Amino acid sequence: MSKQPRQPQEMATDSASVEAITKACTDKVDIVFSRSDSQGAQCKFGTSGVCCRICHMGPCRITVKNPRGVCGADADTIVARNYLREVVGGAAAHSDHGRHLVLLLKRAAEGTVPGYEIRDEKALKRIARQYNIEISGRDTADIASELADVLFNELTEQENTLKTLKLAPLKEQGTWKSEHVEPLGVDRMIVESMHRTHMGVDHDYRSLLLQAFRTSLADGWGGSRIASMVSDILFGTPSPVRGDANLGVLNKDTVNIVVHGHEPELSEMLAVAVAAPDMVEYAQQAGAQGITLAGICCTANEILMRHGIPVAGNFLQQELAVVTGAVEMMIIDVQCCMPSLPDVARAYHTEIIATSEIARTVGAVSCEFSSDNALESARNLIKRAVDNYKNRDAGKVYVPPVKQPLVAGFSVDAIKYMLGGTYRGSFRPLNDAIIQDRIKGVVGIVGCNNPKTRLDSYINAVTRELVKKNVLVLKTGCAAIASAKEGMLTPEAALEIAGPGLREVCETVGIPPVLHMGSCVDNSRILEAATEVVLEGGLGDSIAGIPAVGMAPEWMSEKAVSIGCYFVASGVNVILGHPFHVSGSENVHKFLHADTQQLFGASFHECFDPLEAAEKALMLLDEKRAGLGIDKKAERKLYDMKDRRELVV
Repeated sequence: MSKQPRQPQEMATDSASVEAITKACTDKVDIVFSRSDSQGAQCKFGTSGVCCRICHMGPCRITVKNPRGVCGADADTIVARNYLREVVGGAAAHSDHGRHLVLLLKRAAEGTVPGYEIRDEKALKRIARQYNIEISGRDTADIASELADVLFNELTEQENTLKTLKLAPLKEQGTWKSEHVEPLGVDRMIVESMHRTHMGVDHDYRSLLLQAFRTSLADGWGGSRIASMVSDILFGTPSPVRGDANLGVLNKDTVNIVVHGHEPELSEMLAVAVAAPDMVEYAQQAGAQGITLAGICCTANEILMRHGIPVAGNFLQQELAVVTGAVEMMIIDVQCCMPSLPDVARAYHTEIIATSEIARTVGAVSCEFSSDNALESARNLIKRAVDNYKNRDAGKVYVPPVKQPLVAGFSVDAIKYMLGGTYRGSFRPLNDAIIQDRIKGVVGIVGCNNPKTRLDSYINAVTRELVKKNVLVLKTGCAAIASAKEGMLTPEAALEIAGPGLREVCETVGIPPVLHMGSCVDNSRILEAATEVVLEGGLGDSIAGIPAVGMAPEWMSEKAVSIGCYFVASGVNVILGHPFHVSGSENVHKFLHADTQQLFGASFHECFDPLEAAEKALMLLDEKRAGLGIDKKAERKLYDMKDRRELVV
């Protein structure tokens, strides 16, 4: 008996998405939710990880009757090999993003890319010092050029462990060394991992899984960390900025341009060009009131953090933005851009513009973006979108009038400033709040959306429960957008949903109970924040010891597998909303969900229900608090002079 298709309200939680899904059904447009339902039961060999396509003696699948493939590989080898290849795919995506930015930094330093410059000299000099680059008496371009060379070498390093690992607490560095997972450059790690997983090479599941953690560290503490640092240098370190989120940010009376993907080079130029008076006038001459630029997915987060550009939605809303019938142009580059977009766009007037030479989309218009003439490229795309405005079919236009205000842009520097101001900025107030049990701990919630789950439902349910229990939540990527649409990313939200301790802190500091820290590549910022907590003192000497948990409620991509691995390898327990494809091997499952506790002080956990996940996170935080000896509530005491004289300093 076939499963009945879900109703729109079973596919999404927010009313804007429900209305857009309903409109897609009316317009007879095939979208991700309907395609997910039409898939039916998914292959059990694939979901358990025991299908092997490594060589052409197969494909092989492992069963009780056939416990080995043609070559003799068993379930442990096959599952571990498949898992490592997923980590490789995720690490490659984020670290290649970092490479593009490093190359742009080099060219900006040389002055060969008009429109790009060093926006944050303070960040440049701070980061240069971290790599022992001399800054005294040197001009900005010279420092930036040398830093770009050093960072590019980090990506390609063949023989030495990464210098960027030194940004982690000493105890984590020692763990990586003792467990032999210190990575070389991500390029070397990816090539070596692909070699190891070739037929007839590495068959030891433990060896393969340790290589997965090693490769992920080259991403999280290498490529991804570098990407965030260089973005701050080139485009400015994010600081709190107001914006709006959900499909209602689109305007039926303006030309609407949506940027989607992960590379910030073009979106930065669009943010500049769209506000130019002549561009606005050009749109008005076409009969529109102006131009609305909005983002989807992680490009949305990049330009939101630095410009306050509104967010139209997260991963599963990319097609829904087109379904409004009000989008003149969607500009896509790399990662998370569905190949279905041109098919959906054919039902409307929307042009899908593909800008990356490595990301071809059948049916999209290819307009490769070059940093050599970035601003002119951006202006030409805006004019093309304006010219398409006349093709809009008014009968097909409906923008759900739903949006929520938000505050984003909480880089580590911004958090320090919020906690202590210009001259006393530090994590001391946060550490003290954790020690005093006003804040139970910190949970980082990251990851995409998955049509297997009702859009945003798990993310927002677990977030509300944690905030209610005095947990400070840090978010990136599509998870951050989910909470933005729910109204949780404003300081006022603390008054409505936060527990008394967290509410007191948020009111005092003026921050939301959920801090938006950036795009999915900016997960490295969460580890940077964890490092600051350790360095501030009072909460142990390692990330593995502090009350912190990671969570990926609705994850779907290989990037999430790599991210989860480098969080666990850094000592952070990670709760998954649905499992990896590893159930076909008891040994692999046990290694990832138990054995890594002995190696790194953290492991993966599976919780399929959001309230169960919140309870698990609270338990893990309590365990860390007990390990630090701060689990016992102490009464606050006002010291008089006699007490002070008796203190031993």
